[in-house]
Amino acid sequence: MKKAIVLGAGGFIGSHLVKNLKNDGYWVRGADLKLPEFSASAADDFAQGDLRNKDFVENIFDQEYDEVYQLAADMGGAGYIFTGENDADIMHNSALINLNVLDVCKNNGIKRVFYSSSACIYPQVNQIDPANPNCEEKSAYPAHPDSEYGWEKLFSERLFISYNRNYGMQNRIARYHNIFGPEGTWNGGREKAPAAMCRKVAEAKDNSTIEVWGDGLQTRSFLFVDECLEGTKRLLRSDVDKPLNIGSEEMVSINELAQLVIDISGKNLTIENIEGPLGVRGRNSDNRLIRGRLNWAPSRPLQMGLEATYAWISQQLESAKLAG
Repeated sequence: MKKAIVLGAGGFIGSHLVKNLKNDGYWVRGADLKLPEFSASAADDFAQGDLRNKDFVENIFDQEYDEVYQLAADMGGAGYIFTGENDADIMHNSALINLNVLDVCKNNGIKRVFYSSSACIYPQVNQIDPANPNCEEKSAYPAHPDSEYGWEKLFSERLFISYNRNYGMQNRIARYHNIFGPEGTWNGGREKAPAAMCRKVAEAKDNSTIEVWGDGLQTRSFLFVDECLEGTKRLLRSDVDKPLNIGSEEMVSINELAQLVIDISGKNLTIENIEGPLGVRGRNSDNRLIRGRLNWAPSRPLQMGLEATYAWISQQLESAKLAG
């Protein structure tokens, strides 16, 4: 039986990845500061501890693993990343985790680690026009991300690549584009746009309004978690030694995203655009390189993922109401 370890297994993508690998027949150890919030972990073993603590990282690498996935990071949606209030924590915590994981893996003879970077590394100057953002992989330099979160992710990409170059490792790097789905954070300030829209619409009474930050013309693409996991595994097991986008090319404005969720709900709601923290004006995954190198790219329509996510968040709200 093959063995895998998922770092960040208490988070949204990590908890889904654990289930996915278990379905593939792997023995899986999860590790994180916290357990998954919305369901029990499917891991065979879950080590709960702080990945910023090198002793903890050394303890969980007490055996050989066929696959290592490093997803752990200090992160959140626009309300967490773009206010500036969390910059020091974001940079310190995530960088320290990556430094610990890489050093321990190198010292234990582990050659390949998957690292989840982010589309937030792309220069803000290339994402000014919401209709024509440039997120081709090679456009990352000259570097000018729009947040400290993006700068830390870019630094860590270079860290993983440096270990490839200096220590003969074969680390693999994905630039995730707005991953969403059931069992993701949906309230509290760290939620991302799809979950926030689903919550706002599910909470709204018919013939009322929902608030959307900014003018709503800013664009993004959003990738359902199942396709993210497929791309993640394919990239780790490939010979691609450069960062690759893992995201959807179905770009929508934030107002269009909100309207999609409204349509799914069947409610009659109006969008009210208000001031709020924003990122770049436009961002969309460029999937030419992943198609060429992996002969695969995400293809699930956004609406399918939103339907599943809206149903799940509505259920969460209903359960909270009954419990209250």
